[in-house]
Amino acid sequence: METDAPRVAFVCVQNAGRSQMSAAFARREVDRRDLDVEVVTGGTDPADAVHPEVVEVMAERDVDLSGREPREIPTDELESCDVVATMGCSTLELDADTDTDVRDWALPDPDGEDLDRVRKIRDEVEARVHELLDELEGEARIEG
Repeated sequence: METDAPRVAFVCVQNAGRSQMSAAFARREVDRRDLDVEVVTGGTDPADAVHPEVVEVMAERDVDLSGREPREIPTDELESCDVVATMGCSTLELDADTDTDVRDWALPDPDGEDLDRVRKIRDEVEARVHELLDELEGEARIEG
């Protein structure tokens, strides 16, 4: 079934840190606000697992990423999205003819960082997700 719901993608190379956090926060916020938004995530060269430090700091916010698996996201899937947020490490090359709004959030990579640093990245990710959903909601592109 085809839907008019906006599609939002969160993408980085490994899909094991920032993009996983972004998608998790977005899904939770979409549920809280009762919004009609499809959230997808993936990477251009996915890792084998979500980074353990990311799993740990997300658990502090009652978000369980322990069972999430990084996945590759094909270009055609990205080109079907309304908004694609890259994390600052992307090698995306989308067709210029698409209406996809690509935004580079330029966030530091949490891989191998100490927990305090990863918490700061997590908090920045959460704030940006809220801003994006506020913007979409304000544009009346989504209905609660």
